[in-house]
Parts: sequence; C-alpha cells; structure tokens
Amino acid sequence: MNSFFKIFGWLFGILSLVSAVLQYNDPDPLIWVSIYVIIAAISFAFALGRINTIVPLLAGVIAVVGCWYTFPEQFEGFTIGEGDIKNIEEGRESIGLLIVAVVMFIFAFWTRFSKSTSKV
Repeated sequence: MNSFFKIFGWLFGILSLVSAVLQYNDPDPLIWVSIYVIIAAISFAFALGRINTIVPLLAGVIAVVGCWYTFPEQFEGFTIGEGDIKNIEEGRESIGLLIVAVVMFIFAFWTRFSKSTSKV
C-alpha cells in the first residue's frame, strides 16, 4: 500500500476517534459516537490493508444517504449564534457525513485499484 494512503487512513481514524470524543455534549451523542467509532475502525482496517472494497463503499453510500437525510431545510452556516441552532446542528452533521462519504469512497477506490494492479 502506498505510504500516503496508509498515513491518510491512520490520520482519518484518529480524527474520527477525536470526533467521537467531542460528541459528549451533543443532543444525540450515542448515534454520533457510534458512527465515528465505526468510521475509525474502517479507517484503521484500511490503513492496515485488511479491508474489502465493499466495506468502505457501503459506508460511503450510507453516509451520503445520511447527509441527504440530515441536511437542514434552511442551511444557515456552522457558527452558533448566526441562525437557528437546530439548522446549524443539522448542517454540521450533514457536512460531517459528506466528508466521511468522500473519504470512504477514496478508501474503496484505492482498495479496489491497488488490488487490481497488484495482480498484474
């Protein structure tokens, strides 16, 4: 595995764990802690080269659906105090899931691409 992607996997896994810890004061912490811990586990498995392409691909698809589902009716940014707190919270959550989706798709693509080139 390319060392850049290996480091990227470890880094995203650590950032996902940090995100999980920061959910302690969230209105629905159990959901978000679970999401970020699962994403961290997928990231670490990717960094170790022990993941099937379907796992990050499925996680990415679920994250896109979650992003669409949680996106607020009226996006008001991310800064508290500049709009309705519910819209801001939903905006943060949906963009977080979008970031997760992009990274999971990168992991899936790289896993698929690296396996197909290693057989040639």
